[in-house]
Amino acid sequence: MLDNLPRGTICIEDIEIGMTRHLMKEVTDRDIALFAEVSTDHNPVHLDDDYARDTIFEGRIAHGMLTAGLISAVIGEQLPGHGTVYLGQSLKFLAPVRPGDMVRAEVEVTGMDIARRRVTLDTRCTIDGKPVLKGEATVLAPSRKFD
Repeated sequence: MLDNLPRGTICIEDIEIGMTRHLMKEVTDRDIALFAEVSTDHNPVHLDDDYARDTIFEGRIAHGMLTAGLISAVIGEQLPGHGTVYLGQSLKFLAPVRPGDMVRAEVEVTGMDIARRRVTLDTRCTIDGKPVLKGEATVLAPSRKFD
């Protein structure tokens, strides 16, 4: 048995179809600026009010992958949690996320292959109940047993 699993980690042996976890995060100007710096994506639609005002978005928006990163946070911190390995993710961006928006990022277990420690998760982000991102993730969940 592995007795050094971080608190809050849900092992494959304890995961069930339908389990959900979420987080809430307000996207700030600082988040957008830091994401631009780390990703090197300095597209002015994210950073320049004057430029962004004249786009189809009619104002600045957060990077789509910043929003997707909130899904990663739920997976890596809550379900399954620490020790999880991301294997794949599909994403569909449905609406822009703007500075000041409160985003709810949620994952739901929709499939499992216990023998291979694979978990399939429905992934979604919403603002005030309105979908802004949806997708599906496949992860390798931690286990209490050695391979």
